[in-house]
Amino acid sequence: MYVVTRCSWADISSQYQQYHDDEWGVPVHDDTTLFEFLILEGAQAGLSWETILKKREGYREAFNHFDAKKISAYSESRIDKLLQNPNIVRNKLKVNSAVSNAKLFLDVQKEFGSFDKYIWQFTNGVTIQNAFRDISEIPANTLESDAMSKNLKKRGFKFVGTTICYAFMQAVGMVNDHLVSCFRYKEISKKTVI
Repeated sequence: MYVVTRCSWADISSQYQQYHDDEWGVPVHDDTTLFEFLILEGAQAGLSWETILKKREGYREAFNHFDAKKISAYSESRIDKLLQNPNIVRNKLKVNSAVSNAKLFLDVQKEFGSFDKYIWQFTNGVTIQNAFRDISEIPANTLESDAMSKNLKKRGFKFVGTTICYAFMQAVGMVNDHLVSCFRYKEISKKTVI
């Protein structure tokens, strides 16, 4: 019988397992998906990623499927309504940051042609291929996440500390942090980045 070896954190729950197997570390170049992860990683601050995964569909519904143009136009009453929604993290700072970050996201798109072009510059447009053997080797931040965080903050983005930025980089495949023993490591390593 074939036994699938995953990164140890993925075995915590079926939700983690599915996310690990299907999404985590896969290079993302779609602006809407990049924006979704930017908002979700910020919402996760101080919470478990599992909490966010459980609320992900709620976020998609509440935030117009992460349409930055629509979110950037949210009124105070719309924000107040979001703060009553049990399907998202009802933290005023985080909800307000999603709206202000949407406006800044649109500014970045205008300046660079796409958010993808802007965000991937921090890894020179390629996935950084790490080769960690144990989960304890994976850093909380790197020089690249430090630079990303500094630049995003300079532009006015909120909830973009270096640890959040590194988690974002892991999620959208800017780094391959699957352990070398994980079945996804080689699969991700083979994916080309354009």
